Amino acid sequence: MNPHAKLILITSLILGTTITISSNHWMLAWTGLEINTMAIIPLICKPHHPRAIEATIKYFLTQSTASALILFSSMTNAWSSGQWDITQLSHPTSSLLLTMAISIKLGLVPFHFWFPEVLQGSSLTTALLLSTLMKLPPITLLLLTSQSLNPTSLTLLAISSTLVGGWMGLNQTQIRKILAFSSISHLGWMIIIILYSPKLTILAFTLYVMMTTTVFLSLNQTKILKLSTMLISWTKAPMLNTTLMLTLLSLAGLPPLTGFMPKWLILQELTKQEMIPAATIISLLSLLGLFFYLRLAYHSTITLPPNSSNHMKLWLTNKTPNTSAAILTTLSTFLLPLSPLMIPM
Repeated sequence: MNPHAKLILITSLILGTTITISSNHWMLAWTGLEINTMAIIPLICKPHHPRAIEATIKYFLTQSTASALILFSSMTNAWSSGQWDITQLSHPTSSLLLTMAISIKLGLVPFHFWFPEVLQGSSLTTALLLSTLMKLPPITLLLLTSQSLNPTSLTLLAISSTLVGGWMGLNQTQIRKILAFSSISHLGWMIIIILYSPKLTILAFTLYVMMTTTVFLSLNQTKILKLSTMLISWTKAPMLNTTLMLTLLSLAGLPPLTGFMPKWLILQELTKQEMIPAATIISLLSLLGLFFYLRLAYHSTITLPPNSSNHMKLWLTNKTPNTSAAILTTLSTFLLPLSPLMIPM
């Protein structure tokens, strides 16, 4: 892709995200979402492969449907209350429509079908953008309107997302699909606590972005796209594979790694809110995700000789070390001791 075109698209992504997260008016927020959608579409279809074109069409159709629902929801609310302010969502139909629209934008269950397919048809860099930056505007809208939404529907969305995200990731062999279902499962943890402690949702989202970015950068460095190539990747970068294993275990939420912090604090807050059944269910469902994270971690550090594989061997090149990946890996694994600072949240 032309560097100037890529610069324009990345700038548009940042601009659209900034407009949405800093706006109080529904039309401005909707405009930012549309700029985001239009900017990411050329990045998805860049490989000129049938799967990339299919992913682009699926992404465009789902996002345009969600944007239309957001516009319809805001217009219905403005018609009934005369308010275009995002925080003044008072009409029940508008609240329901907005919940559906944000669920489609984020890829929450039962509107999750597009997300794994789009990630599978994208390059690793575009998949990283779709899993992190593109989630920020919808999460912000959900934070701003959370007090007006139905708590029961949010809890059901969260638990079903954690269930399906863990269940569907069990039999996948493509890394991008596994990370897509991982994203759906993590979003369930963020949504269940959003009404009771928005700061915890922000903390969970920040740590999720950090850990996912580390995983995608590591995979991009070694060009791993499926489990069978991960089996022989240790010969190319043994140290990188070891740190990738730690990051995957952190993403699974195992102590004493960083990923345990948000899950611990969310379960603590749910218990304080007397939502013990929901806390029990969501903690048990996280075991499903733990299985495929452990499988990924095992595949990343397995030391079988690479002679048994039918894959063409890749050339080893002396690449410059990725400093940002090293910093993110450190943060993704060793931040748990800072959790006492987060407890007053």
